[in-house]
Amino acid sequence: MQKGSDLLVKALENEGVDRIFGVPGEENLDFLESLRTSHIELVLTRHEQAAAFMAATHGRLTGRPGVCLATLGPGALNFSTGAAYAHLGAWPMILITGQKPVMSAKQARFQIVDIVASMKPLTKMTRQIVSPAAIPATVRDAFRVAMEERPGPVHLELPEDVAGEEVEDIPVIPAHPLERPIAPSAALDRAEAAILAAKRPLAMIGAAGSRPWLAEALSAFVARTRLPFFNTQMGKGAVTGGSNLYMGTAALSEGDYVHEAVARADLIIAIGHDTVEKPPFLMKSGGGPKVIHISFQSATVEQVYHPDIEVLGDIGASMDALAGRLEGRVATDEGMIELRQKILARLNDRAEEDRFPVTPQRVVHDVRQSMPDDGIVCLDNGMYKIWFARNYRTHVANTLLLDNALATMGAGLPSAMMAAMLYPQRRVMAVCGDGGFMMNSQEMETAVRLGLNLVVVILNDSAYGMIRWKQAVDGFEDFGMRFGNPDFVKYAEAYGAKGSRVTAVDDLVPMIEAAFAGGGVHVLDVPIDYAENTRVLVDELRNRTPDVGCA
Repeated sequence: MQKGSDLLVKALENEGVDRIFGVPGEENLDFLESLRTSHIELVLTRHEQAAAFMAATHGRLTGRPGVCLATLGPGALNFSTGAAYAHLGAWPMILITGQKPVMSAKQARFQIVDIVASMKPLTKMTRQIVSPAAIPATVRDAFRVAMEERPGPVHLELPEDVAGEEVEDIPVIPAHPLERPIAPSAALDRAEAAILAAKRPLAMIGAAGSRPWLAEALSAFVARTRLPFFNTQMGKGAVTGGSNLYMGTAALSEGDYVHEAVARADLIIAIGHDTVEKPPFLMKSGGGPKVIHISFQSATVEQVYHPDIEVLGDIGASMDALAGRLEGRVATDEGMIELRQKILARLNDRAEEDRFPVTPQRVVHDVRQSMPDDGIVCLDNGMYKIWFARNYRTHVANTLLLDNALATMGAGLPSAMMAAMLYPQRRVMAVCGDGGFMMNSQEMETAVRLGLNLVVVILNDSAYGMIRWKQAVDGFEDFGMRFGNPDFVKYAEAYGAKGSRVTAVDDLVPMIEAAFAGGGVHVLDVPIDYAENTRVLVDELRNRTPDVGCA
């Protein structure tokens, strides 16, 4: 006779789960034993937060939930940041945590925290499994909820006695195709009329446009309509950045060069914009361009985002329908195309400057030069994220992974590890600041143990650089942001990885090439000069636009 934990593993196998990431505890031992004899691989990590980041990235890249495992209390609470990461990012994920037996209390309240309650604001659904008989329906519902728009994390708590309880053979519930509603014709009619009436239409692609299955539909829409477009940070790469219609990325909320295109437009078609992102432009109450919101769900009305028309339904189907209605009929604004050349020329300024320590522009340039079109760059969170968002050109969907929603530090390395596991034949690079890298650097051991091929670029300024920059911009004294670092080359070697230190500006590209050629996990310690932050992002932009904001 099977146990509740056996039935849970069968239900997970039924959902196509092939890996579970996590750190088990004693409350997970029945589940762990059931996992041992299954087809599912346990990927043991060194911290629960990293396991959650990996599971969320699995959901982001595949559209199917990644699964992570932790024990009760402290282990489960370590999932909190990863749950919020997936919740704000809209990435499907299943979190499984253990709990003390619910039918007895031999250890009183030891380690017991109400994890179901703590997960409520961080997940789409959180539920304790109260009996083995409930497992098939609970798991099927969890995966359905995690994948439905808007996708996100679902938490299941498995008490120790429920996991160990014997149960009759209960069939699992087969999965079925997930169908998404289609936008009504009346909404498409309104959008069509507004776009055809516009003299200077401009498309914007947001976070929800980066669902892995949408790349073909969005790229075809741009190709057929010939609409110039820009993207939010998390919409980057949904349509090839090599297109001659690409206007840039809104890495700031206003005042950057791409915002000249926004100011010129009389209509913005916002495709998949999610207001969890820092605003890519600030919508005005009057006098600015009209906005069409095209997404799976209705717009969240904000002070800076209140669209005039909404087209709600499957984005891919909406794009196909609109492309058929608009092809060959959209107004061409030659001024917008001329403006594109000016914007991109400004972004390429000083990209090959030979200063050392290297500048952010040079880092972006050299990384782009070293990565093939399908190479995946996973960013942690720091000052460099703005530079990669502005300056890095993508050519294949989901090849620049960054987080502009929760924007948490510590996710870069685990995210890259997941990408390397999913795509072992592609080049994968993590780009981390020294602060963010150290928040989950223990996962170097996991990456080495798994035999991953991965290059980790650490941008080293011995400080929490973005906050230090903001401190200076806001007129505060330089205080409380500096720290010391280990010798990153020796640190990498201590984990069984390889390490190199860039000592001249011309070293970076050959060192990246050598690291990828050598295989395995390789850390590159890259000293960086962030003086360009103020010169470009404050002085240059403020001098061009007097009221520019720096955030």
